Amino acid sequence: MYNTDIKNIFITGAAGFIGFHVSKRMLNEGYSVVAIDNLNDYYDVNLKLARLKILQDFDSFHFIKGDIADRQIVASIFTEFKPEIVIHLAAQAGVRYSIINPYTYIDSNVYGFLNILEGCRHAAVKHLVYASSSSVYGANTKIPFSVDDPVDEPVSLYAATKRANELMAYSYSHLYGIPSTGLRFFTVYGPWGRPDMAYFSFAKKILEGEAIDVFNHGDLKRDFTYIDDVVEGVVKIMHLPPNIENKPLHKIYNIGNNQPIEVNEFITTLETALGKKAVRNNLPMQAGDVPITYADIDALGKDTGFRPSTSLKEGIENFVGWYKSYLDSCGQKEI
Repeated sequence: MYNTDIKNIFITGAAGFIGFHVSKRMLNEGYSVVAIDNLNDYYDVNLKLARLKILQDFDSFHFIKGDIADRQIVASIFTEFKPEIVIHLAAQAGVRYSIINPYTYIDSNVYGFLNILEGCRHAAVKHLVYASSSSVYGANTKIPFSVDDPVDEPVSLYAATKRANELMAYSYSHLYGIPSTGLRFFTVYGPWGRPDMAYFSFAKKILEGEAIDVFNHGDLKRDFTYIDDVVEGVVKIMHLPPNIENKPLHKIYNIGNNQPIEVNEFITTLETALGKKAVRNNLPMQAGDVPITYADIDALGKDTGFRPSTSLKEGIENFVGWYKSYLDSCGQKEI
């Protein structure tokens, strides 16, 4: 049951993968959601529109097409809708894309985040929950990754912008008393996912008989985290703003599966679900990649009682089922 003291939630990036699932959960629980998304073409816009269409079936959903880097649009949302909670999930994602298109990351992830912080500042928001990333840990060799670990050596611009978000949120919490919580997501996967993610592109290529690029010969480990587990973590954190007695009012949590899986095993699980073997193109490590991601989620469990529960097999089967049905419904062979 949702918190009756909270009615209005502002969710950024609502047509994105995580944003869509969080928005749908909030709407199902009875909240009023105002959402923004610029519907950019970083990946297939039709997928974003299909997600959005589901959300627009709810009477309590209000969508604004716009860019968080637009200061006036963001300010007007805070003024008109007066959100009590902000769940900030909009960002330019992707480690590799940041190498070839860096300005997009500064516009969205830094300048856009500043606009969100300013809106929270002037609207006296009760809690800002924002997306960070496991990428901030860089090439950290200490595992599992803990929120207490130093994160001063990002190996991609994307990671640098996410670490900048954490520092900006900290300073705004300190200066203006804004309760804020950063969530470092670890390799989120599942239905309605992003086509630029490896598991999504692998599924497409395997079904079409194309070779998949497997970096470092698959000798990489990722803390694959199923989308429903991520959403559950977001919901629990949303209702847990940093204690007013603690200054600054800022916390960070890892949201991961706490069970890193080798990419080779992940591919095998995907092959089984698809009923087809992959043609592999083994390649060396790519710039910006890290050998392992592994989340220490003890703090999340201690404060919320939550731990992820979806197995890799179950999660992959759910994704494959959705993927095939989505292709059929679209009458298309590609995304």
